[in-house]
Amino acid sequence: MKTLFPPYAQPSPELSVDPDTWIVQDRPGPPRTAHQRLGRVDLDWGGRSLADVLGDVDAWREDGVQGLFLDRAPAGSSGVGPVALTVRLAARRGLHRIVLNPGVPTHPLYRDLGVKICTFDGPWSAYQGWDGDGVRTGDGHLVHGVPPELLTAARRLMGRRGAGFGLATDAGPYVSGAASGGGAGSAGSCTTSGS
Repeated sequence: MKTLFPPYAQPSPELSVDPDTWIVQDRPGPPRTAHQRLGRVDLDWGGRSLADVLGDVDAWREDGVQGLFLDRAPAGSSGVGPVALTVRLAARRGLHRIVLNPGVPTHPLYRDLGVKICTFDGPWSAYQGWDGDGVRTGDGHLVHGVPPELLTAARRLMGRRGAGFGLATDAGPYVSGAASGGGAGSAGSCTTSGS
């Protein structure tokens, strides 16, 4: 299973560079890791203008990331068109590795975009009872707030549910950005169970 570190759960500096590990960087700037980086673009559930989204895409292209993490993506059929256009224009700019993060199962049309999709992004308490309706084997699962003693159990559950990539971590998405000098988390602030 590939490991994807969202902005709130960065890996420790001791983690060996691995082609199956992707790090989502919150803002363009000096790389904080030697791992493959995905630039985070906030789609605001489809509420941002295409011009603003493409401005972010261009900034990430200039930054030299290997792809994009389209966060807070819409999941319904009305959002497919703008997301498809964003994916197509990103590919024209050389950014072919795209991860779409609606955090929930999407309308089936999103499957035609040829991108990775995170179909779960939420707390361990919700993941335990999640029924997984609408997901496919290989989708991403981001599980936060896992008690450290349950990280291995969370990782096993992700595997049984067919996650192709993701992360189980005790960190949460509401960590102050001040802790890491601008990012949403810090390398020392989380314990993870990844790749």
